[in-house]
Amino acid sequence: MKTLKGIVFTFMIISLTFGNLIAQGVNTAPNTDDSKIALQGYSPVSYLDLNLAQRGSKAFKSEVNGLAYYFTDAAQKAKFDANPQKYLPQFGGWCATGIAVGANFRTDPNKFLVRNGKLYLFLYDLEVDALQLWLDDEKGMKAKAEKNWEGK
Repeated sequence: MKTLKGIVFTFMIISLTFGNLIAQGVNTAPNTDDSKIALQGYSPVSYLDLNLAQRGSKAFKSEVNGLAYYFTDAAQKAKFDANPQKYLPQFGGWCATGIAVGANFRTDPNKFLVRNGKLYLFLYDLEVDALQLWLDDEKGMKAKAEKNWEGK
């Protein structure tokens, strides 16, 4: 069985191979493309309140800090609008494990974890299970990610 250090090293090598590692460390800009649609259109309320990845609808949209968030219905939109900070993803929506190792990785909306009312998203890669790496040392990974995120 590989050690955590070995797994993280492998994770970083794979990342370098695909050109995902950002030379200057983590980028704290939100994880979105030119569309400025957060969470690839998935509802942050579904993640936190239902522990489900559900695609939202343009018909139920709110904006926070220039990003559009979509919801499945008007009730979800109202919950979000009442307290948007509660529903925003950690680390700008980047892969939590990536931030812990000092890199920005795009995420798979179906690879997520809700812990203590916080949404963490993770990379999907056939070779590396970023969510499992996080779970193997959740306390340590969280501390590293928070340090890297706050360090910018």
